[in-house]
Amino acid sequence: MLEAAARLGYSGPDPVARSLRSGRAGALGVVYNDRLSHAFDDPAFVLFLRGVARTAEEAGLGLLLIPGDPHVRATPRSGQKRRSALGLAAVDGLVVYSMPDDDPLYTAATARGLPLVSVDAPHDGRHDFVGVDDESVARAAAEHLLGLGHRRLAIIALEFTARRRFGPAGPEAQAATTSLLTRSRLAGYRAAVTAAGLTWDAVSVIETTANTEEQGRNAARLMLNTDNPPTALLAMSDRLALGALLAADDLDVDVPSDVSVVGVDDIPAAATARPPLTTVAQDHQDKGHHAGRLLIAALNDPSGAGGRRSSTARRTTVLLPTRLSVRESSGPPREPASRR
Repeated sequence: MLEAAARLGYSGPDPVARSLRSGRAGALGVVYNDRLSHAFDDPAFVLFLRGVARTAEEAGLGLLLIPGDPHVRATPRSGQKRRSALGLAAVDGLVVYSMPDDDPLYTAATARGLPLVSVDAPHDGRHDFVGVDDESVARAAAEHLLGLGHRRLAIIALEFTARRRFGPAGPEAQAATTSLLTRSRLAGYRAAVTAAGLTWDAVSVIETTANTEEQGRNAARLMLNTDNPPTALLAMSDRLALGALLAADDLDVDVPSDVSVVGVDDIPAAATARPPLTTVAQDHQDKGHHAGRLLIAALNDPSGAGGRRSSTARRTTVLLPTRLSVRESSGPPREPASRR
């Protein structure tokens, strides 16, 4: 019989037809608004995806990456194309990874009506959520530097809204932030600064358009190449912080004697940087595991219709632990007279 099927060119049951009969696609989707290559370039995201993938494979499910790309020239056609790709994705549920509240991809994801888990942001109460206490993360980083004696701090921030821009971000831009992650970390930095008796308005903030070393380098160069540079830089990610280390080297600024640098994430490159990077560590792989587990639980929930829970169903929030990892990129500031 198998030989006859082979002669006729029959390769087996049509997977599309089979999924229609079962009502399941057999895959989880991960939605993120960046280039496809981001899934292979960003160390924190790679670890996160590893956690989701391992959880999916244990359940016999596949994994589908659904990227956007905010760096592509925004046009109605390009936006519609990205939303259409998400709308046509053959998945049983979605993990939305770190998006501003106003991101069109998040709107498109929720419109699918599938079980959805949000990671890092948004956290609007409509879906299960996995993340960390980002305000506490930022406060711990700032308190570390303030405790060392730093009083001139600057911040290299992640995107503020879905319409990303590069450059200084004053009070008006900060107040308009639609990214929960950025908003929470700014709040944590501010809480530490004001608790130390300092004025928040004196802290310069630069928004970046992408979580890359290049963006961190560009932002740090602007901050350090001034008449009264900061003695400490708070970066909202390790990649931005590693870029700041490159900028310091470009300008012959010593780390940590002339400027201390602190990041967030504790990606593998943080420990091997020159100097090793002080950062706030979080377990990205465990974050992916929890996101996958929550999504699979929603799919298997017998109280839901095909995994779709009612709007009144109780949502789960998982906040994972973090810790400050102090290394050689942070230290007390030099006396002003001895600064170069």
